[in-house]
Amino acid sequence: MTHDHDLVLRPTAAQTEAALNPPPGRNGGDLVVETLSGLGATTVFGLPGQHALGMFDALRRSSLSYVGLRVENNAGFAADAYGRITGEAAPLLLSTGPGALTALAALQEAAAASAPVLAISSQIPSAGLGGGRHGYLHELRDQKASFRDIVKSVHTVRTASQIPSAIAEAWESALTAPHGPVWIEIPQDVLLAETSLPVVTAMDATPRELPPRPELTALAAHLLSTADRPVIIAGGGVVRSDASGKLRALAEKLNAPVVTTFGGKGAFPWTHPLSLQSWMEDRHTTDFLEEADVLLVVGSGLGELSSNYFTFSPRGRIIQIDADLGKLESNHPALGIHADARLALSALLETVEDREDEGAAERVAAVLSKVRARIASQDLPLEQHLLASIREALPATSPSFWDMTILAYWAWSAFDPRHPNTMHSAQGAGGLGYGFPAALGAATADRTRPVLAVSGDGGAMYSIAELATARQHSLPVTWLIVDDGGYGILREYMTDAFAEATGTELARPDFIALADSFGVPAARTTPETLTEDLTKSFSTPGPSVLVLPALLRMFAPTHLTGA
Repeated sequence: MTHDHDLVLRPTAAQTEAALNPPPGRNGGDLVVETLSGLGATTVFGLPGQHALGMFDALRRSSLSYVGLRVENNAGFAADAYGRITGEAAPLLLSTGPGALTALAALQEAAAASAPVLAISSQIPSAGLGGGRHGYLHELRDQKASFRDIVKSVHTVRTASQIPSAIAEAWESALTAPHGPVWIEIPQDVLLAETSLPVVTAMDATPRELPPRPELTALAAHLLSTADRPVIIAGGGVVRSDASGKLRALAEKLNAPVVTTFGGKGAFPWTHPLSLQSWMEDRHTTDFLEEADVLLVVGSGLGELSSNYFTFSPRGRIIQIDADLGKLESNHPALGIHADARLALSALLETVEDREDEGAAERVAAVLSKVRARIASQDLPLEQHLLASIREALPATSPSFWDMTILAYWAWSAFDPRHPNTMHSAQGAGGLGYGFPAALGAATADRTRPVLAVSGDGGAMYSIAELATARQHSLPVTWLIVDDGGYGILREYMTDAFAEATGTELARPDFIALADSFGVPAARTTPETLTEDLTKSFSTPGPSVLVLPALLRMFAPTHLTGA
């Protein structure tokens, strides 16, 4: 039995001495950065603003590294990528009102992709709180209400003593499966007020574990072990929980084919005999999944892009494992197991029996052969050549970040990521402008590997200001801009639907001259020289830009039977 007194942490003599004699000149902002440091943070992203200056001034008294971007939404995308790459909570410091609201789209993407972002925003002075209109600059009647429907949890601070516990509580929330963005707001006066509180130490915000219930594991293991045609769908939850090794071991023990969703790219080896790769927008793949008598879905809610636009109609029994309780059975009846993907796969691996199936690899090969034949029949060699060129040039362990552009849509299905957690896009929420600032966040997390960002010319304009950030911090990011003169995918959608496109054609800058004005080397590339030009960029320190003029097309829709 554990008694309360067993949990008391008695201070040492040195801790007592330090607590009685805190250093002078500290304020609420210092409590913020001390708490972040105590929780293990090393880097913060953000943009200063009038009400948040207490936090930013405290940064210079801390050991935290600060990466400031030029637009709050881009700072959010950078924090999102940092969280995905490191698996750590990424602090994002924001100001009140417009500064905070500008980050909303990035936080929506972080929520959709389960990226652990710790957003800390200032608020108007405490005297102005309470829902009225006091006339403060940046004032919102209820700022946290703008975020409550997007982030995983909201934490409000009203006094200095609340700061460490609120941040620790938010940190734990962000890193408890499913990972996600959290929101903390602190009034300006609380951040600026001098404090005599001791320096923050001994912070503990250990994420809660989410193991599967044993009776559900037992039933799932029995269904899988006795299945005739088991298949596994691996989603982003497998990547977020670092469970790729467990997934492979389970698939091999069951001899079960594996398809990864777009968010799950890299969760299973692309060239493995049991790999159906990630052709989720293909009717041959959809038919194969429908024929499974037991379908194990791990870390996916089987949403629009993971169900071939909701045309997927499984006929077998579904076992669905997800850390997000709301996703269980949200689209299909299933044996729902609320658990972290890694813990659930570990439990299944220990419980299932070896299953022989000599024909599994042949069935996988047959499906992939049909997919390749269908793509080949559409005469789209340029798009496939570009992906092959990128794959050849990009180092195997280097991460890539793809904006919402035609080449990215191809990459979702056709690009081999080589390693887990190396291919990322904004397909969770689908907002433009993700690729380049996210790549900057990834490069901040690990400067030893070159990072690739891919954008269209339309999406590039969302984050063009971050060329200054890339240069200022000498981040090793190569930005490939595919220039087709407008919003290419929307042009294609509208032309197909209405025979004519509206609002898709764009005036754009000379990207090469513009990059050069920021001090970032830039060059024009061609399909024939892309591999060589990328290889050169990846081997050159610091940021660079390559502009590829090309008009790309998507492969034909395949969510209709017989397509």
